[in-house]
Amino acid sequence: MAPARSCLLSNVDLQRQWISQIVEEVQKVVHHLMTEISHQDIRFQAVPYSDTYNENIKVLAPITVPVKGLAGYREAQELHWRYYTLQGARLSCPLRDSEGLQQWLQVEQFMKSLWQWHQADVNIEEDIVPTKFLHVFRKLVDDAIGTCHLSGKVSMLTNSSAVWVAVETSTCQVELELAPAVEIPTSWSEKAQWLPCLKHWPSPERVECIKPLGFALLACSSYHWQLSFLQAEQVLLEQLDEDGGCHRRCFQAMRQMKEDVWCPGKRPVITSHHLQTVLFWTCEKYPRLKDWQIFNKAFLRLVRKLHKCVSQHFLKHYFVQKSNLLQYANSGELDTVAQKLASFLKNPHISLP
Repeated sequence: MAPARSCLLSNVDLQRQWISQIVEEVQKVVHHLMTEISHQDIRFQAVPYSDTYNENIKVLAPITVPVKGLAGYREAQELHWRYYTLQGARLSCPLRDSEGLQQWLQVEQFMKSLWQWHQADVNIEEDIVPTKFLHVFRKLVDDAIGTCHLSGKVSMLTNSSAVWVAVETSTCQVELELAPAVEIPTSWSEKAQWLPCLKHWPSPERVECIKPLGFALLACSSYHWQLSFLQAEQVLLEQLDEDGGCHRRCFQAMRQMKEDVWCPGKRPVITSHHLQTVLFWTCEKYPRLKDWQIFNKAFLRLVRKLHKCVSQHFLKHYFVQKSNLLQYANSGELDTVAQKLASFLKNPHISLP
C-alpha cells in the first residue's frame, strides 16, 4: 500500500480544494435564502455566512437552519402517547413512542416561547409537529427562491418529505437538505449516555467540556424530532490530532475512497457521518498515539471496522448507543459496499485512486 499512499493523499488535497470552492458558492446561496426567510417568518434565523457551516456541506449532512422563539428547554418528565393524525383528527389508538435518536417535542418543555409556536400551522395539542413545520418551511424556501431571483440557480426537489434543494455551482450541481433545528445549548440529552469512566479517549475532562455545548433537534420526519450532536462531533474532530497522530488524514483518505470507489453518488447509502462514527469508535478502542503514527496501519484498521459494520448492517451512534445508524439503510446497497470493501482489503493496492 505504500506506493499508493502519496497518490491517495495528493488526491485528497485536490478534492479538498475543489470542495472548498463549492462550499463557498453554496454558502452564499443558503445565506441569501435564509436572510429572506427570516424576514418573512420570525421563527427562522438567518444562517450566518461563515465557516461554521462548512463541514455540514462537505459531509453531505443536513444544513441546520436554526429556529428561534423557544428558550429554557426541559426534558419531558412523562411519556405522552399521541392520539391524533397529522391533520389533527383523533385516533382510536395512540401512536407509538419515539425510538433511538427520535423524540416528541412539546411547547410546555420550554420556559419561554413565542406565540407563533402555539399556532395550528405547526402545533397539534401543544406538540410541535415537525412535518407541519417542514410544510411551512418548504413554502418559505420556494417563495424565497423567486424573491431572491435564484430560480435559474436553485430548485426545490419534491421526491422527499424533507426539504431538499438543488444548487447549480460553477462546476457541478449540489443537492442539500435544509433541516430546521431547535438548538438546545448548555444542556445534554438524557438519551445520550456518554460516560467517561474507564475510557482513555476522549478524556473525562474533554467529555465534561463538550457536554455543555448541548445538542439540537432536527425536523426530519413526521411526528418525531431527531437528535443531533453536530457541535460535539465537530470539537472531537478538530482536536483529534493534538497528539501528532494521523487520525484526520486517515478520515479524509477514507472519505475520498468512499466518494470515488466504494460508495459514490449524490445520496450514498454510506455517508461521511457514518465514516466519522467509525472513526470515533476506533479512536476509543485505540486511544494511544502509537496506534496512529503509521498511516497505512491506521487507515486499514478503519477500513476493517467499516467493513464489519457495513457487513452486519449495524453501526451504533456514538452518543446514543441504542440507535443503529444503518437500521433503515437499503440492504442491497449495503451489501454492494461490503463487497467493494472486502475486495479492497484483499489487495489495498488495486482500488486506490
